[in-house]
Amino acid sequence: MKFTQYYLDCLSQASYLIGDESSGRAVVVDPRRDTDEYVRDAAEAGLTIELIIETHFHADFLSGHLELAAATGAEIAFSSVAETEFSSRKLADGERIELGEVVLEIRHTPGHTPESVSIVVWEHADDVEPYGVLTGDTLFIGDVGRPDLLSSIGFTREELAAQLYDSLHDKLLTLPDATKVYPAHGAGSACGKNLSTDTWSTIGAQRTTNYALLADDKQAFFDLVTEGQPPAPSYFIYDAVLNRQDRGSLTSMHRRKPWISMASTGWSRAEQWSSTGVIPTSLPMGISPIRSTSGSTAATPSSPARSSRATSTSCWSSVMDSKPKPRIVSAVSVSTASSASSNTRSLSWRHIPIGSSGPRG
Repeated sequence: MKFTQYYLDCLSQASYLIGDESSGRAVVVDPRRDTDEYVRDAAEAGLTIELIIETHFHADFLSGHLELAAATGAEIAFSSVAETEFSSRKLADGERIELGEVVLEIRHTPGHTPESVSIVVWEHADDVEPYGVLTGDTLFIGDVGRPDLLSSIGFTREELAAQLYDSLHDKLLTLPDATKVYPAHGAGSACGKNLSTDTWSTIGAQRTTNYALLADDKQAFFDLVTEGQPPAPSYFIYDAVLNRQDRGSLTSMHRRKPWISMASTGWSRAEQWSSTGVIPTSLPMGISPIRSTSGSTAATPSSPARSSRATSTSCWSSVMDSKPKPRIVSAVSVSTASSASSNTRSLSWRHIPIGSSGPRG
């Protein structure tokens, strides 16, 4: 089995390539918009990316399912309860996807969002225990997905928290303790309040150390996970809606437009920065249109997994929109240091000539 975790520090976001080396078939989960690394790594391993699975409609960044589908011809898949403007495969609860020897099992785990899914990974179909589980934003390392992000569009915190509690206890904590946990975000993300800097763990470790999993009942769980949550950034709803839409891909946008646009707290602010030259000293966490190089880390999961920090990746590409907007003549460069407690990142600005490909490193 080929299993690679890509972790983008400036977005605190993880995506995954899972491939069966016996059949040459592969799946990418929760891709970012600059997709070259997935395509290159798959080709080098002799794999063909056939399916792109999104664990949910991400709110903190624009996902790369459309870009990766355009690059590979792969099918896009969401939970069966998700509605998209583009063609997508509906994944049923309990559905098994056989890549060859490697098998993926879909488990509906609503709560962070109604359409959230987790993906149990079996290295071999007849294994007694699964290799791991990709938990999206349902279960983090040290935390769980916050249930209050969709309360403004028809779902109450109480409803989603009750669903999240059931998903955790009935769908994830039923897995063996040795099952590795691979979430979609880490420390610095606004999708939780207590996320660890670790990028993977195990079900057993989370069962005994994750504060949210120690709640005695749903009311105690609700009180624990909602207390102290920072206000959701206003762009979250915007991005969550955009990730459902058949928007232009990043590749097609680059061919048409020389400008860089930013999905921040509102397009009017981006327009203001462009027209007045007034440059802010901070941006909402997760919104940093930059090109960063974070370097590689040594593999920490046991074989055959390989955990890597994404190199030469573009945070700015993950927040770019396909709608015509004014050119931004400056771009923001973010440091790798972040503060989860204050929900801020250290930012600095540099001038980027109009029409350039963006800042580097």
